[in-house]
Amino acid sequence: MDEYLSGLTTEEINEKTLMIDECTTEQMLHLMNEQDAKVPDAVGAEIPQIMKAVDILHHVLKNGGRMFYVGAGTSGRLGVLDASECPPTFGIDPIRVQGHIAGGDVALRRAVEGFEDNAEEGVALIERCGVTDKDAVIGITASGSAQFVIAGLKKAKEIGAATIGVVNNKNSKLEPVCDVCIAPVVGPEVIMGSTRLKAGTAQKLVLNMLTTCTMVKLGKTYNNLMVDLKASNIKLYDRSVRIIRAATGVDDATAIAHLESASMNCKLAIMMIKTGMNAAEAEKALNQCDGSLKTAIRTFVKIV
Repeated sequence: MDEYLSGLTTEEINEKTLMIDECTTEQMLHLMNEQDAKVPDAVGAEIPQIMKAVDILHHVLKNGGRMFYVGAGTSGRLGVLDASECPPTFGIDPIRVQGHIAGGDVALRRAVEGFEDNAEEGVALIERCGVTDKDAVIGITASGSAQFVIAGLKKAKEIGAATIGVVNNKNSKLEPVCDVCIAPVVGPEVIMGSTRLKAGTAQKLVLNMLTTCTMVKLGKTYNNLMVDLKASNIKLYDRSVRIIRAATGVDDATAIAHLESASMNCKLAIMMIKTGMNAAEAEKALNQCDGSLKTAIRTFVKIV
């Protein structure tokens, strides 16, 4: 028996759910809900570490670097999910935020056993991605023992990239290869060892924080509005019009006219309305303010 694995919190037996197989459906659901309620507090306890990670990611992306999620199983799927949502939500180039899972894309849909133990493939992934000292690599593993992730982070650290770990056990094997280690401990799972449950939920909350707060710091929002998007489908077109109206107070017709003049760029349309600039002038002004709409408005409204 592996002493490391047997000593993990995520591998313990949950005394609260011992007789779950004798519960009614309602009782089972209440048990799961009660256990899930512990997750936000566990994540909240890690905010000091999450804050460090966000500041690192902000620095990396602001200076032209990239961030890579690397994980296996549920952890890998969550990383790919979070990365894939950043381009449509925040208008960032998909190359800048990437998610990679042990076993490749096929592992997104079905389990590919053994790859999480493949240290050589973890190193190879970092090399294939061309990770440099300008980048950041975030390793995700509930147990903190996935060799694919540990080896990948170790290689990234040797290259000089920033390394961040997301794990659900303290004093894990992952921690020594991380510049920052985020470790929300959620306790034993409802079903022993099924870390797609509380551990997975905690990881999802942490990843939400990492990308959302980083993108806000990069000026990808205006107040709490998702402005850095392009109206590339019906839903996003409708959302863009509503966001423009909320940000400027104009009517539908005015919002639509400016959105179309801005080539479906929501942020650019708002800048045009707020300043009276044409599309080219507004785009230039935004670029001068590193893409921050609020900064650009505050700067150029005084001028015009």
